[in-house]
Amino acid sequence: MKKLVVCQHVPYEILGTFHPLLKREGFRIRYVNFGRHPDAQPSLRRVDGLIVLGGSMSVNQMDEYPHLATEVKLIQQALEKDIPILGICLGSQLIAKALGAEVFPNPEKEIGWYDVSVTQAGKVDPLFSCFQETEKLFQWHGDTFTLPAGAELLATSKLCANQAYRYRDNVYGLQFHLEVDKPLVERWLVVPENQNDLAEVKGKIDPQVIQQETDTHIHALEQLSERTFGAFTKLFGEVKRPHQRLLSR
Repeated sequence: MKKLVVCQHVPYEILGTFHPLLKREGFRIRYVNFGRHPDAQPSLRRVDGLIVLGGSMSVNQMDEYPHLATEVKLIQQALEKDIPILGICLGSQLIAKALGAEVFPNPEKEIGWYDVSVTQAGKVDPLFSCFQETEKLFQWHGDTFTLPAGAELLATSKLCANQAYRYRDNVYGLQFHLEVDKPLVERWLVVPENQNDLAEVKGKIDPQVIQQETDTHIHALEQLSERTFGAFTKLFGEVKRPHQRLLSR
């Protein structure tokens, strides 16, 4: 049975639609809940994949949330072991940080539904080839990052240039949230931390509009999620690649 380690930061940012897909495929999932156990030191022994979820904190708050430094080291270990990695929102920023990129506030917060366009590299990527040229995707973030050295930019948007990237052939960072369904979006709208975000952008982002647009776009997002995450699961447990064997000599 293939084993995954999933780093979780807050109770309301979960695997979402990815969870039933992984269970259906027979994956064993080990959660590391840093919100409850900030001193956790997870191991990657006999692990086939690493998933790092989103959260309300910033990568740059390591003094306040020391587990973020732990996660950067964990990601670097996974890179050394050539273990497939998926980062969502905060997770994508942590991977970028582990690869030496900078994380900083985006000029504008993206909260709600936004157009995201695939790049030329994205059009031929195994995960993103199922995307239309522009997709309406769900976002909730205030930070962004520089593209890590050696990474391919796969998707971009008007307000946030770096929406998705691939490093090597088995490490992906997604700034947007493919994993949400309608109940999860509705939950996020009432979480106190998220309501603080909405208060900061009052007048520019309307929660009622987000709810209405969720009804319009959620079905298409769930279908895209199934195809994209389904393609990613094929990376778990693959044999070591030639570049990894050379690095280990």
